[in-house]
Amino acid sequence: MKQGTMVLGILAGITAGALLGILFAPHKGSKTRKMILNKGEEFSNDLQDKYEDFVDSMTDKFNDTKHEVEVLVSKGKSVMEETNNMVKKATV
Repeated sequence: MKQGTMVLGILAGITAGALLGILFAPHKGSKTRKMILNKGEEFSNDLQDKYEDFVDSMTDKFNDTKHEVEVLVSKGKSVMEETNNMVKKATV
């Protein structure tokens, strides 16, 4: 979670710096607004990519964990069945 927060902070810092640079640049208002819009779109696209990467990563981790749990449950069932068989043999 710290890495995601750090990446978001870096992106926010880059965007803020770019916007301040554009606002203080000696361009016409229409050109400045267009530049701000372009930077906003870039930031939005970057943020969307990071979000998709995060979701993919969490999905992969969930699926891996789910598989590990299924394996452990299967092993637990096998041990339980073996134990039940041993108990039945011992009591007969």
